[in-house]
Amino acid sequence: MEGKLLRINLTTNKISEEEIKPEILEMFVGGRGLGVKILSDEVDPTIDPLSEKNKLIFAVGPLTGTAAPTSGRYEVIFKSPLTGTICNSNSGGYFAPMIRKLGYLAIVIEGKSKDPVYVWASENGVEIRDASKLWGKDTEETTKALLKETDERARVACIGPAGERLVRMAAIINDEHRAAGRGGGGAVMGSKRLKALVLYGKQKPKVADNQRFMKIVKGCLMTLDKNPVTKDSLRIFGTNVLVDIINEIGAFPTRNFQEGYFEEADGISGPKYLERIFVKAYNCAGCPIGCGRLTKANGEEGGGPEYETVWAFGAACGNSNIEDIAKANYMANRLGLDTISTGVTIACAMEMSERGILKESVRFGDSEQIIELVRKIGYREGIGDDLAEGSKRFAEKHGCPELAMQIKGLEIPAYDPRGVQGHALGYATSNRGGCHLRAYMIAPEVLGIPVMVDRFKPEGKASIVKLLQDVSAAVDTLVLCRFTQFALRIDQYAGLLSAAVGRTYTEDDFKRVGERVWNLERLFNVKAGFSRKDDTLPPRFLQEPLKEGNSRGRVVELDKMLPEYYKIRGWDEEGRPTAEKLKELGLC
Repeated sequence: MEGKLLRINLTTNKISEEEIKPEILEMFVGGRGLGVKILSDEVDPTIDPLSEKNKLIFAVGPLTGTAAPTSGRYEVIFKSPLTGTICNSNSGGYFAPMIRKLGYLAIVIEGKSKDPVYVWASENGVEIRDASKLWGKDTEETTKALLKETDERARVACIGPAGERLVRMAAIINDEHRAAGRGGGGAVMGSKRLKALVLYGKQKPKVADNQRFMKIVKGCLMTLDKNPVTKDSLRIFGTNVLVDIINEIGAFPTRNFQEGYFEEADGISGPKYLERIFVKAYNCAGCPIGCGRLTKANGEEGGGPEYETVWAFGAACGNSNIEDIAKANYMANRLGLDTISTGVTIACAMEMSERGILKESVRFGDSEQIIELVRKIGYREGIGDDLAEGSKRFAEKHGCPELAMQIKGLEIPAYDPRGVQGHALGYATSNRGGCHLRAYMIAPEVLGIPVMVDRFKPEGKASIVKLLQDVSAAVDTLVLCRFTQFALRIDQYAGLLSAAVGRTYTEDDFKRVGERVWNLERLFNVKAGFSRKDDTLPPRFLQEPLKEGNSRGRVVELDKMLPEYYKIRGWDEEGRPTAEKLKELGLC
């Protein structure tokens, strides 16, 4: 397996190419794995994430830009300014293949520029260019200006005003509305005074055994076309198909997770979305599913909102106005904000206001106020300056940390953990904080994929969570879309990888890649000061039973699952990887 990286130091303006050691690629493959390895080797886990000592790594995998289904995604890896953990954020669109078409598996950004700059990379070379005239512009304006200045065929990943102002939930936006959103990568980019990466390459990515590769690709496409989720649900309704499903089971977080059933969910459901704001569907590069949505609302047009965004600006804030939710989403994309963290932080402020803790009046259900708060957060205006720090810091400042619905500082997404025990464990043990994508237990606990398991029982969940975490981490090294995991088997992923790189990976080998990545991330966090005390949930989920809906009376039984999880992982009682486990994985 071969690969190289592009290293750009913004302090010295030095640009260099490096061959990646074959043994590194063998163990970590690419994408998330490669980025985690580089960050772990080169960044002190105790640094300030907004200092120039942090690094920002854009990484793709051996399948990126190939015929493999959903091969148009990339990972951004960094130490998070929101959480202090190691973090990777994933995005689709059309930016990722350009990294590979330039011949790279990773672009490492280090140091800090004195003045605003952007990077222009093409077949003619790599340049660091002045971006002073772009500083202050939103992501749409920035993208259009840079394409005009460079090459209309190029692809742009940039930050908006939120990233420039170091908003801790700032996102990196590519293709105008696709977001590497979680964890504040946009703030890291802003701290380096880097406005954008602009890429245009022409190289066609190669695979080692094309005949075998295409045969496996054909099988994967057939599998995706037979699965009801990837064939029908996501294609017809997009990700918002989940609103009615999650609300029906009583796990649709409402009014800052005070409830698990939203009585006005019909107003933001999949059918209502199609009726009121849908324009057309679209596909990311290399994707046969096509869950992307272009919409129009209140005279504006844009991409999304996705399910998580519909919920974050919707039920989480007690709001059922789908048009205004779309408008808040458009604004978040232009400003460069993670919609999940933004919506949940606003919801936190709403509950604080409702309880009389916050002097400002921030009202559940006020859709116009939600839009205005998104703007204020992006520009750090008024109360937005405090909200821009995220719900954890905001609630702590006002003496009510228990009202922040976050884990390790990262706001929790659109599934109330009291209604899905395994998903709760996945939340608590996620290396990047409150995240549904590290182990998407909604699949077996709600959708019955691959088989249905009792969502209320804690028994046996630790082993399933570990498996999903390892497989998901491995898929992120390829880099393929998480939605393929609804349909594809582990042997299909391993087969694609083997044919692409010319080295045989068994199913166990593939899972071991993911386990290795997971443990290296955990080791970084341990060195950063995280421990068992951080593998928990807000007290609301452990102590306050849901009062209504089909999960009423439930709390999370984390104490029954966490010790078993540590044992299965081969970690000690404090959640630290043991020397034996690290040796087994080749990490020491």
